[in-house]
Amino acid sequence: MKIITGNPGTGKHTVARMLAKKLQLELFDINKMAIDEGMVEKNNQTLDVDVQKLKKILNKTTSSNALLVGHLAPYVIPKNKVEIAIVLRRSPYSLEHAYRKRGYTKKKSIENLGSEIIGVTYYDTIKNIGRKKTFQLDTTNKSASSIVKKIESLFVKNKKEDDNIDWLEMVSKKRDWSRFFPY
Repeated sequence: MKIITGNPGTGKHTVARMLAKKLQLELFDINKMAIDEGMVEKNNQTLDVDVQKLKKILNKTTSSNALLVGHLAPYVIPKNKVEIAIVLRRSPYSLEHAYRKRGYTKKKSIENLGSEIIGVTYYDTIKNIGRKKTFQLDTTNKSASSIVKKIESLFVKNKKEDDNIDWLEMVSKKRDWSRFFPY
């Protein structure tokens, strides 16, 4: 199976829908599955998911022709079932604007921005799925169709190239630590 993951606002669902249609893959939205199965509990401004229950369901319902999308993918799919994992990334400056448009609270924005800057999802995907199967792509100021083409070359043409992304260095050069890490 194939995975698309990343922080909120990186374009996961848009890209996954386009890719699934183009490559005739069976699309599984992990967030939707968790909600449909009653595994989501609202806790203040966040949603908590029973990851262990979700793992069991995904283990039963996924096929080799599956494309799974969601930020929880690296935590709920066994690495032996994953053919390739794509982590979509986006500049924290661009994400900051997207989170404002979505109406995220300051706390939720800061948590997600900090996670993107230090590459938590990318790191966790490598740790849980493996470096050889994990690729990161920068979606900043790129169309969904251009990202789909790049992913298609990874999936179909076996071109194993990913983007070199270092938001930490960018934020450091701009001396914006307090903007994204106001602790």
